[in-house]
Amino acid sequence: MSIHDLNPTDKKDTRSGFGDAILELGKEDERVVALCADLTGSLKMNGFANEFPDRFFQTGIAEANMMGMAAGLTIGGKIPFTGTFANFSTGRVYDQIRQSIAYSQKNVKICASHAGLTLGEDGATHQILEDIGLMRMLPNMTVINPCDYNQTFAATKAIKDHEGPVYLRFGRPSWPIFASKTSFEIGKAWKINDGKDVTIIATGHMVWYAVLAAKELEKLGITVDLLNIHTIKPIDQEAILDSVSKTGCVVTAEEHNRFGGLGEAVAQVTSTNHPVPQEFVAVNDSFGESGKPTDLLKKYGLDVSDIVKAAQKVLHRKG
Repeated sequence: MSIHDLNPTDKKDTRSGFGDAILELGKEDERVVALCADLTGSLKMNGFANEFPDRFFQTGIAEANMMGMAAGLTIGGKIPFTGTFANFSTGRVYDQIRQSIAYSQKNVKICASHAGLTLGEDGATHQILEDIGLMRMLPNMTVINPCDYNQTFAATKAIKDHEGPVYLRFGRPSWPIFASKTSFEIGKAWKINDGKDVTIIATGHMVWYAVLAAKELEKLGITVDLLNIHTIKPIDQEAILDSVSKTGCVVTAEEHNRFGGLGEAVAQVTSTNHPVPQEFVAVNDSFGESGKPTDLLKKYGLDVSDIVKAAQKVLHRKG
Protein backbone atom coordinates (compact mmCIF):
# COMPACT_ATOMS: atom_id res chain seq x y z
CA MET A 1 0.00 0.00 0.00
CA SER A 2 1.02 3.61 -0.58
CA ILE A 3 -0.51 7.06 -0.35
CA HIS A 4 -1.48 6.75 -4.02
CA ASP A 5 -3.84 3.90 -3.17
CA LEU A 6 -5.86 6.21 -0.90
CA ASN A 7 -8.36 8.27 -2.87
CA PRO A 8 -11.55 8.13 -0.81
CA THR A 9 -14.87 9.31 -2.19
CA ASP A 10 -17.02 8.64 0.89
CA LYS A 11 -17.14 10.46 4.21
CA LYS A 12 -18.68 9.50 7.53
CA ASP A 13 -18.25 10.51 11.15
CA THR A 14 -16.10 8.25 13.30
CA ARG A 15 -18.75 8.12 16.05
CA SER A 16 -20.98 6.21 13.62
CA GLY A 17 -18.26 3.59 13.35
CA PHE A 18 -18.56 3.11 17.09
CA GLY A 19 -22.37 3.04 17.02
CA ASP A 20 -22.56 0.51 14.20
CA ALA A 21 -19.92 -1.72 15.78
CA ILE A 22 -21.45 -1.81 19.24
CA LEU A 23 -24.80 -2.83 17.74
CA GLU A 24 -23.04 -5.68 15.95
CA LEU A 25 -21.22 -6.66 19.13
CA GLY A 26 -24.53 -6.74 20.98
CA LYS A 27 -25.82 -9.29 18.50
CA GLU A 28 -22.68 -11.40 18.79
CA ASP A 29 -22.09 -11.42 22.54
CA GLU A 30 -24.77 -11.13 25.23
CA ARG A 31 -22.13 -10.07 27.75
CA VAL A 32 -21.86 -6.70 25.99
CA VAL A 33 -23.80 -3.94 27.75
CA ALA A 34 -23.87 -0.21 27.07
CA LEU A 35 -24.22 2.84 29.30
CA CYS A 36 -24.79 6.40 28.13
CA ALA A 37 -24.95 9.75 29.95
CA ASP A 38 -27.89 11.40 28.18
CA LEU A 39 -26.19 11.51 24.76
CA THR A 40 -27.55 8.40 23.06
CA GLY A 41 -28.14 10.12 19.72
CA SER A 42 -24.85 11.99 19.72
CA LEU A 43 -22.94 8.77 20.42
CA LYS A 44 -24.94 6.86 17.77
CA MET A 45 -26.01 4.34 20.41
CA ASN A 46 -29.70 4.40 19.44
CA GLY A 47 -29.43 1.14 17.53
CA PHE A 48 -28.08 -0.75 20.53
CA ALA A 49 -30.58 0.91 22.89
CA ASN A 50 -33.54 -0.05 20.69
CA GLU A 51 -32.33 -3.59 19.96
CA PHE A 52 -31.25 -4.45 23.51
CA PRO A 53 -33.24 -2.32 25.99
CA ASP A 54 -32.46 -4.73 28.84
CA ARG A 55 -28.73 -4.29 28.24
CA PHE A 56 -28.73 -0.51 27.80
CA PHE A 57 -28.49 1.81 30.80
CA GLN A 58 -29.35 5.49 30.42
CA THR A 59 -27.67 7.11 33.43
CA GLY A 60 -28.62 10.69 32.68
CA ILE A 61 -26.13 13.50 33.19
CA ALA A 62 -24.30 11.56 35.89
CA GLU A 63 -21.05 10.54 34.27
CA ALA A 64 -19.26 9.69 37.52
CA ASN A 65 -22.05 7.33 38.51
CA MET A 66 -21.93 5.80 35.03
CA MET A 67 -18.26 4.88 35.49
CA GLY A 68 -18.98 3.32 38.87
CA MET A 69 -21.87 1.33 37.44
CA ALA A 70 -19.70 0.12 34.57
CA ALA A 71 -16.99 -1.03 36.96
CA GLY A 72 -19.57 -2.93 38.98
CA LEU A 73 -21.04 -4.62 35.93
CA THR A 74 -17.68 -6.21 35.14
CA ILE A 75 -17.82 -8.13 38.41
CA GLY A 76 -20.81 -10.01 37.05
CA GLY A 77 -18.98 -10.89 33.85
CA LYS A 78 -20.43 -8.14 31.67
CA ILE A 79 -18.38 -6.14 29.16
CA PRO A 80 -19.58 -2.54 29.59
CA PHE A 81 -19.10 0.18 26.97
CA THR A 82 -19.66 3.69 28.32
CA GLY A 83 -20.57 6.55 26.00
CA THR A 84 -20.40 10.31 26.37
CA PHE A 85 -18.34 13.24 25.06
CA ALA A 86 -14.57 12.95 25.50
CA ASN A 87 -14.51 15.93 27.85
CA PHE A 88 -17.00 14.23 30.16
CA SER A 89 -15.39 10.80 29.69
CA THR A 90 -12.10 11.97 31.17
CA GLY A 91 -11.86 15.28 33.01
CA ARG A 92 -15.23 15.12 34.73
CA VAL A 93 -14.79 11.52 35.91
CA TYR A 94 -11.05 11.15 36.31
CA ASP A 95 -11.20 10.11 39.95
CA GLN A 96 -13.77 7.40 39.27
CA ILE A 97 -11.76 6.06 36.32
CA ARG A 98 -8.54 6.09 38.31
CA GLN A 99 -9.89 4.39 41.42
CA SER A 100 -12.71 2.15 40.20
CA ILE A 101 -11.48 1.17 36.73
CA ALA A 102 -7.73 1.63 36.16
CA TYR A 103 -6.47 0.78 39.65
CA SER A 104 -8.93 -2.10 39.91
CA GLN A 105 -8.14 -3.24 36.35
CA LYS A 106 -11.82 -3.49 35.49
CA ASN A 107 -12.78 -4.54 31.97
CA VAL A 108 -14.54 -1.27 31.07
CA LYS A 109 -14.46 0.25 27.58
CA ILE A 110 -14.57 4.05 27.88
CA CYS A 111 -15.85 5.31 24.52
CA ALA A 112 -15.42 9.03 24.01
CA SER A 113 -16.89 11.08 21.17
CA HIS A 114 -16.62 14.74 20.10
CA ALA A 115 -12.90 14.90 20.90
CA GLY A 116 -10.55 17.67 19.82
CA LEU A 117 -11.01 20.87 17.85
CA THR A 118 -13.20 19.21 15.22
CA LEU A 119 -16.09 19.18 17.69
CA GLY A 120 -16.48 22.62 16.15
CA GLU A 121 -19.18 25.05 17.20
CA ASP A 122 -19.60 23.80 20.79
CA GLY A 123 -16.34 25.54 21.64
CA ALA A 124 -13.64 25.35 24.28
CA THR A 125 -15.72 23.95 27.14
CA HIS A 126 -16.35 20.78 25.14
CA GLN A 127 -13.22 20.59 22.94
CA ILE A 128 -10.97 18.55 25.18
CA LEU A 129 -7.37 18.63 23.99
CA GLU A 130 -5.71 16.93 26.95
CA ASP A 131 -7.63 13.65 27.19
CA ILE A 132 -4.97 11.42 25.63
CA GLY A 133 -2.44 12.74 28.12
CA LEU A 134 -4.78 12.15 31.04
CA MET A 135 -5.57 8.60 30.03
CA ARG A 136 -2.14 7.41 28.93
CA MET A 137 -0.77 8.37 32.35
CA LEU A 138 -3.06 5.85 34.04
CA PRO A 139 -1.50 2.44 34.70
CA ASN A 140 -3.35 -0.48 33.04
CA MET A 141 -5.13 1.83 30.55
CA THR A 142 -5.02 1.17 26.80
CA VAL A 143 -5.51 4.33 24.68
CA ILE A 144 -6.78 4.18 21.08
CA ASN A 145 -7.46 7.04 18.64
CA PRO A 146 -8.69 5.71 15.25
CA CYS A 147 -8.51 7.70 12.03
CA ASP A 148 -11.86 7.19 10.25
CA TYR A 149 -15.21 5.39 10.32
CA ASN A 150 -13.78 2.03 9.27
CA GLN A 151 -10.94 2.05 11.77
CA THR A 152 -13.28 3.13 14.57
CA PHE A 153 -15.61 0.26 13.68
CA ALA A 154 -12.71 -2.20 13.69
CA ALA A 155 -11.26 -0.81 16.91
CA THR A 156 -14.59 -1.05 18.70
CA LYS A 157 -14.86 -4.70 17.68
CA ALA A 158 -11.27 -5.36 18.79
CA ILE A 159 -11.48 -3.85 22.26
CA LYS A 160 -14.33 -6.19 23.20
CA ASP A 161 -11.85 -9.06 23.24
CA HIS A 162 -9.12 -7.08 25.02
CA GLU A 163 -9.08 -7.82 28.74
CA GLY A 164 -8.73 -4.61 30.73
CA PRO A 165 -9.71 -0.93 30.63
CA VAL A 166 -9.63 0.88 27.29
CA TYR A 167 -10.06 4.52 26.28
CA LEU A 168 -11.41 4.79 22.72
CA ARG A 169 -11.40 8.32 21.28
CA PHE A 170 -13.38 9.41 18.22
CA GLY A 171 -15.09 12.47 16.78
CA ARG A 172 -18.06 14.34 15.44
CA PRO A 173 -17.39 15.53 11.86
CA SER A 174 -17.74 13.61 8.63
CA TRP A 175 -14.26 12.54 7.55
CA PRO A 176 -12.83 10.67 4.54
CA ILE A 177 -13.04 6.86 4.80
CA PHE A 178 -9.79 5.22 3.73
CA ALA A 179 -8.77 2.57 6.30
CA SER A 180 -9.64 -1.12 6.47
CA LYS A 181 -12.84 -2.09 8.27
CA THR A 182 -11.53 -5.52 9.24
CA SER A 183 -7.78 -5.20 9.79
CA PHE A 184 -7.04 -3.83 13.26
CA GLU A 185 -4.56 -4.94 15.88
CA ILE A 186 -4.26 -3.14 19.20
CA GLY A 187 -0.74 -1.79 19.63
CA LYS A 188 0.26 -2.36 16.00
CA ALA A 189 0.84 0.65 13.73
CA TRP A 190 -0.53 0.84 10.20
CA LYS A 191 2.30 1.48 7.73
CA ILE A 192 0.65 3.60 5.05
CA ASN A 193 3.62 4.57 2.91
CA ASP A 194 7.31 3.75 2.46
CA GLY A 195 9.77 6.61 2.19
CA LYS A 196 13.38 7.42 3.00
CA ASP A 197 13.51 11.16 3.70
CA VAL A 198 11.20 11.91 6.64
CA THR A 199 8.93 9.97 8.98
CA ILE A 200 5.45 11.33 9.63
CA ILE A 201 3.49 9.73 12.45
CA ALA A 202 -0.15 10.72 12.86
CA THR A 203 -3.21 9.70 14.84
CA GLY A 204 -6.95 10.29 14.63
CA HIS A 205 -8.31 12.77 12.10
CA MET A 206 -4.78 14.00 11.42
CA VAL A 207 -3.89 10.77 9.62
CA TRP A 208 -5.81 11.88 6.53
CA TYR A 209 -4.11 15.27 6.61
CA ALA A 210 -0.78 13.44 6.87
CA VAL A 211 -1.65 11.45 3.74
CA LEU A 212 -2.39 14.69 1.87
CA ALA A 213 0.82 16.25 3.19
CA ALA A 214 2.83 13.23 2.04
CA LYS A 215 1.40 13.64 -1.46
CA GLU A 216 2.39 17.33 -1.47
CA LEU A 217 5.89 16.55 -0.22
CA GLU A 218 6.34 13.94 -2.92
CA LYS A 219 5.73 16.66 -5.51
CA LEU A 220 8.73 18.43 -3.96
CA GLY A 221 10.89 15.34 -4.25
CA ILE A 222 10.56 14.37 -0.58
CA THR A 223 9.48 10.81 0.20
CA VAL A 224 7.57 10.13 3.41
CA ASP A 225 7.59 7.07 5.63
CA LEU A 226 4.04 7.37 6.97
CA LEU A 227 2.68 5.64 10.05
CA ASN A 228 -0.81 5.66 11.51
CA ILE A 229 -0.36 5.18 15.25
CA HIS A 230 -3.93 4.46 16.31
CA THR A 231 -2.85 2.92 19.63
CA ILE A 232 -1.11 5.57 21.72
CA LYS A 233 -0.65 3.13 24.58
CA PRO A 234 0.85 0.58 24.25
CA ILE A 235 2.67 2.31 21.41
CA ASP A 236 4.32 0.38 18.59
CA GLN A 237 7.96 1.04 19.44
CA GLU A 238 9.26 -1.33 16.79
CA ALA A 239 7.45 0.45 13.96
CA ILE A 240 8.62 3.86 15.17
CA LEU A 241 12.26 2.82 15.53
CA ASP A 242 12.30 0.99 12.20
CA SER A 243 11.07 4.15 10.51
CA VAL A 244 13.25 6.79 12.18
CA SER A 245 16.37 4.65 11.86
CA LYS A 246 15.78 4.83 8.11
CA THR A 247 14.80 8.50 7.76
CA GLY A 248 16.67 10.13 10.63
CA CYS A 249 13.89 12.58 11.52
CA VAL A 250 10.21 12.60 12.46
CA VAL A 251 7.09 14.78 12.44
CA THR A 252 4.15 13.92 14.70
CA ALA A 253 0.63 15.16 13.97
CA GLU A 254 -2.28 15.04 16.39
CA GLU A 255 -5.52 16.85 17.24
CA HIS A 256 -4.42 17.30 20.85
CA ASN A 257 -2.29 19.49 23.05
CA ARG A 258 1.38 19.10 22.22
CA PHE A 259 1.91 18.11 25.86
CA GLY A 260 0.99 14.57 26.90
CA GLY A 261 -0.13 13.17 23.57
CA LEU A 262 1.27 11.31 20.58
CA GLY A 263 4.25 13.61 20.10
CA GLU A 264 5.55 13.06 23.60
CA ALA A 265 4.87 9.33 23.40
CA VAL A 266 6.96 9.10 20.22
CA ALA A 267 9.70 11.28 21.72
CA GLN A 268 9.94 8.95 24.71
CA VAL A 269 10.59 6.06 22.34
CA THR A 270 13.14 7.82 20.14
CA SER A 271 15.02 9.71 22.87
CA THR A 272 15.84 6.53 24.76
CA ASN A 273 16.54 4.31 21.74
CA HIS A 274 17.41 6.32 18.63
CA PRO A 275 17.42 10.13 19.11
CA VAL A 276 16.40 12.09 16.01
CA PRO A 277 15.15 15.64 15.30
CA GLN A 278 11.38 15.92 15.82
CA GLU A 279 8.76 18.52 14.95
CA PHE A 280 5.33 18.60 16.59
CA VAL A 281 2.12 19.44 14.74
CA ALA A 282 -0.32 19.86 17.62
CA VAL A 283 -2.26 22.48 19.55
CA ASN A 284 0.30 24.72 21.22
CA ASP A 285 -0.81 24.59 24.87
CA SER A 286 -4.12 26.43 24.52
CA PHE A 287 -7.85 25.87 24.71
CA GLY A 288 -10.04 25.76 21.62
CA GLU A 289 -12.90 27.99 20.47
CA SER A 290 -16.12 27.85 18.50
CA GLY A 291 -15.87 27.51 14.73
CA LYS A 292 -16.03 25.20 11.75
CA PRO A 293 -13.83 22.12 12.21
CA THR A 294 -11.54 22.64 9.22
CA ASP A 295 -11.23 26.37 9.96
CA LEU A 296 -10.16 25.57 13.52
CA LEU A 297 -7.58 23.03 12.39
CA LYS A 298 -6.09 25.69 10.14
CA LYS A 299 -6.14 28.41 12.80
CA TYR A 300 -4.47 26.21 15.40
CA GLY A 301 -1.67 25.04 13.11
CA LEU A 302 -3.04 21.60 12.24
CA ASP A 303 -3.61 22.07 8.50
CA VAL A 304 -2.04 20.01 5.71
CA SER A 305 0.30 22.91 4.99
CA ASP A 306 1.49 22.87 8.60
CA ILE A 307 2.54 19.23 8.29
CA VAL A 308 4.38 20.04 5.05
CA LYS A 309 6.21 22.94 6.71
CA ALA A 310 7.10 20.81 9.74
CA ALA A 311 8.56 18.15 7.44
CA GLN A 312 10.65 20.72 5.60
CA LYS A 313 11.85 22.17 8.90
CA VAL A 314 12.86 18.83 10.39
CA LEU A 315 14.67 17.91 7.17
CA HIS A 316 16.65 21.14 7.45
CA ARG A 317 17.50 20.30 11.07
CA LYS A 318 18.62 16.83 10.03
CA GLY A 319 21.02 18.43 7.57
